[in-house]
Formats: sequence, C-alpha cells, structure tokens
Amino acid sequence: MFAAERRQLILEMVRANGAVSLRELARVVQTSEVTVRRDVRALEAEGLLDRRHGGAVLPGGFTRESGFPQKSHLATAEKTAIADLAAGLVEEGEAIVVGAGTTTQELARRLARVPGLTVVTNSLLVAQALAHANRVEVVMTGGTLRGSNYALVGSGAEQSLQGLRVSKAFLSGSGLTAERGLSTSNMLSASVDRALVQAAAEVVVLADHTKLGTDTMFQTVPTDLITRLVTDEPLAHDDRAATELQALADQGVQIAVAGGSGNQRGEPVPAARQQRGLPGPRRGQAPGGALRTASVLGEQPAGAERGRVADLRRR
Repeated sequence: MFAAERRQLILEMVRANGAVSLRELARVVQTSEVTVRRDVRALEAEGLLDRRHGGAVLPGGFTRESGFPQKSHLATAEKTAIADLAAGLVEEGEAIVVGAGTTTQELARRLARVPGLTVVTNSLLVAQALAHANRVEVVMTGGTLRGSNYALVGSGAEQSLQGLRVSKAFLSGSGLTAERGLSTSNMLSASVDRALVQAAAEVVVLADHTKLGTDTMFQTVPTDLITRLVTDEPLAHDDRAATELQALADQGVQIAVAGGSGNQRGEPVPAARQQRGLPGPRRGQAPGGALRTASVLGEQPAGAERGRVADLRRR
C-alpha cells in the first residue's frame, strides 16, 4: 500500500471513530507502528488530525464521542485485559454499580461467574451480559434510552440512584487526565455517571492507554474521587502516557496495569514502587479484597502473564 493510500485510510478511520490507537491503525493498514507514526505526523502537519498518547484523534482540544459500533472494534485486546484484571477486584456477595461502555461490558461478562453479586447499572449491554447469570442479581436504573451507547440517561436514571449505597463503582469514559479526572463527550451520560459515583464507597476507572491524557467536554469523576485506575500497558515510546500515570499516582490514584509482558515497558512510574499508606479518607476505606490476577509491581505472582499491578499510592 502506497503512503498516500495508507494516510487516506488512517484519516478515514480517525474521522469515523474520533480516536484510534497506533496499534489499531497498524493492524488495519497492515504495516508497522513506526510507519503509522510517520503517517500520523505527516497528517498532523497538514492539520488533518492530532497525535495523542499512542494514537490519533480529530483535530481540536476536545475529542468527540464515537458510537457503540465504532467503539466495540477499538483496542479490543486491551479492553479484554483490563476487564480480566478489574474482575479480580470484585468479591462474592458484593453490591456494585457498573456504568455504560464497551470496557464495562467486557467486565460484566466476567462478573457473571461471581456468586451472590448485585449489579446496579444504567447500561443495557451490561445487563444483557449478566442476563443469564443465575447467581447475579441485576438492578437497572430508570431513564431514557440513549441509543448511541445503549444506556439509560436523564432525570429518571439519576433519581433511581438516590439513596443507593454500594461498595464500588466501575466506570469508563472518553478521556482521563490527572488535571480533570475522567470525562466524557455527552452531558447526559456525564450526569448519570456522577450519580453512580455518589452511590459508591470506591471508584474504579477502566481506561485503555488511548484515553490517557485525552480531555473531553464534561467531567464525570474528578481525580480526587478516583480510587483506582485499571489500564493497559503503555507503548514503550509513549513518555506522555507514563507522565500522565505518574501524575495520577502522585494524586493518590492506585494504578493497576493489565497485559504485562514481563519486560520493563509497563513500569510507568518506577519511583512509586515503594509500599505507601492508603491515600485520602475516601480511598482509605477497606478495599474489599486484593487483586487476584496481579500483585504489587516488582513481585512475581502466580499467573503474572494475566496482568501486573503497580499499586501506586500517595506518601
């Protein structure tokens, strides 16, 4: 494939999806990430797209939200690894809330095996994934259906969450920065996500590396309310993603890195390997169980190929 053809295909993918990782671009155009990175730089120089943390986005300060059909085909391996790791945070008999999104849908598929679990959700996709789990009780919010992501939003959804108290909230979004926390491109979705956060003692954010450093219009969870981030291993050359993870860790967010390959690429915050006290009063509550698929970065847990954790806590 000639360079002009590659770049046109890259541009069409970004326009269709809003944001695409270098890994995904390289897979689709059937070339190396090094070549794709050169193409992305050339397109950025023409003002046709912007480079962001191991990927490309539409030009401008804020990325737009992609629809479910596009999102479901992006970073699928990363979402699977993140869901595998996040499922280890859930204990038998817990009550949790799970927000809308393709990554949380992957998480829900794994939660079907947790006995005695109660899941409150505004996502039709999450509910569908748990529909045939005999040992899991699913509670859906009210609200108005938002077809682009199969989620219930609006005042009905928010009112149904009033007075609710659960142990953990699992949320994803369109972007995550240390400065603003988790954000999304839709006002109604952001409002429901904030209501989900208010119902939970701990907040776990699921975000693949393409969302690190991406800022979108509506804040859903400020950084000081995020207990833990479950993400995938950043690209080796992606210094900006490593910087973002360090900044999140410095603010007390515990970082869990999924999909470690045993090398040193997934050590975004080497200075934070030391054991530290639990940060902040909200995060200082009992975590409800250790990760079963990984351990503190630097140790060698059984099944370490499933994921590794950098438990990065505030001094």
